[in-house]
Amino acid sequence: MGTEKKYTSFWSFYPYYLTEHSDAKNRSLHFIGTALIIGFLIAGIIFKKWQLIVAIPFCGYGFAWIGHFFIEKNRPATFTYPLYSLGSDFVMFWHILTGQIKKKMAEAKGQIQS
Repeated sequence: MGTEKKYTSFWSFYPYYLTEHSDAKNRSLHFIGTALIIGFLIAGIIFKKWQLIVAIPFCGYGFAWIGHFFIEKNRPATFTYPLYSLGSDFVMFWHILTGQIKKKMAEAKGQIQS
């Protein structure tokens, strides 16, 4: 029986998710993977190149898992919380894109330590 906290809502999970992405290089890999997911989805639909849509999970998870296994050296949250993790990746992408990530990281560390 593990001592890991069980998350029952997305917004209670998100601070934990951010603390699992404390290294900026890992967050950068996630950002690249998410940007490619969005690009592949749009291009796949516009140009009717369905192989781009099929490539989405490999692209997204590939970048993310390299960051976790080789940079953070932790287990991706996707294995335990797949939907919360997927949603969190897009929220983190938005926070990076809009320059809010440092503030959100600090808030997450404060919430997790409490």
